[in-house]
Amino acid sequence: MAPILYMVPPNPGVRAVLITAKAIGLELELKEVNMPAGEHLKPDFIKINPQHSIPTLVDDDGFTVWDSHAIITYLVSKYAETNQRLFFEQGVVFSRLFKIADPIIQNKKKQLSQKDIDSINEIYSFLEALLDGRKWIADDCVTVADYSLISSVSSFNVLLPIDGHKYPRTSQWFENCESLPEYEANKHGIELFSSVVKNKLVQ
Repeated sequence: MAPILYMVPPNPGVRAVLITAKAIGLELELKEVNMPAGEHLKPDFIKINPQHSIPTLVDDDGFTVWDSHAIITYLVSKYAETNQRLFFEQGVVFSRLFKIADPIIQNKKKQLSQKDIDSINEIYSFLEALLDGRKWIADDCVTVADYSLISSVSSFNVLLPIDGHKYPRTSQWFENCESLPEYEANKHGIELFSSVVKNKLVQ
């Protein structure tokens, strides 16, 4: 029996988990949660995850874990053939994305503010520094740090495309990530995210 992932495709955390699962060859049973309808607040789901957050993973032995970073670490630890992958905590990246994107999705904001633009560019600058002298975020080979970051960075790229002249290493890293076979797991969700955001932003 495959582990069950309660998910919403556009969610960056969900996409990070899907990319990681694909990379380690793990099949997941996907259960999409209708959050606008409040399915995550129903007693059956709260029994699984009292914090009623997405993504949530239920393993085949009933063990439950939520928060995408925790899920990624758990999956690699339990299911990957090798456990020598580095996990780079990027809570600031995901939280910043949520702070910028959520008001747009909730129809509370129609345009990126200059503060939003500066904030996204700061993330790109941060990545540019991390990528100095290396192809991938945490090592010379791809690790779960890249899988975790690409879901958020691809979302930022929808909001404010990466400027290859200002951030050449970040732009190249993004292209490298897109060429990975496991990036396929990100495509559906990022297309949905892009469609939602672009329909809500005033051009």
